[in-house]
Amino acid sequence: MAWKTYSGEDLPQTLVKSVDGVLRQLHKEGHKVKLCIGTDSQVKGQNIDLVTVIVFRVIGNGGFMFVNKQRMRQHMSLKERMLTEVGASIMVADELREVALVNNIEIEIHADINTDPKFPSHQAWSDAQGYSKGMGFTFISKPDAYASSICADRLCH
Repeated sequence: MAWKTYSGEDLPQTLVKSVDGVLRQLHKEGHKVKLCIGTDSQVKGQNIDLVTVIVFRVIGNGGFMFVNKQRMRQHMSLKERMLTEVGASIMVADELREVALVNNIEIEIHADINTDPKFPSHQAWSDAQGYSKGMGFTFISKPDAYASSICADRLCH
């Protein structure tokens, strides 16, 4: 995966080392940080564009993010696509699990899935929540899932 900053610059080191360096620097500066990972997708013809973001929410002081964009050539149902999004976020979170533990930070998985049954994405909610919690991560869904439904969504469209 080719991770970049929001401005499009390549990360200076591996993802794990880059995230660890950022977290250590923010803690050194006295900031409290929340690490939120979210993915959104958009069907574009025969392709699915998938954008995963790692949002560093600096409590009381804004935030910033790292971005990864992928293109898949595959057809899938809405439920499969929602679970693919959550799976992509969980893969990244799992890669960052040790860094989060060392830096005493909880990782949140943000899913672009609605809690309201009248919305089509809701069909994946129970599976996505179970998957995230089963992997040991906090699960956040719409309307509070800003990493996926705002940050990744904006970069996906």
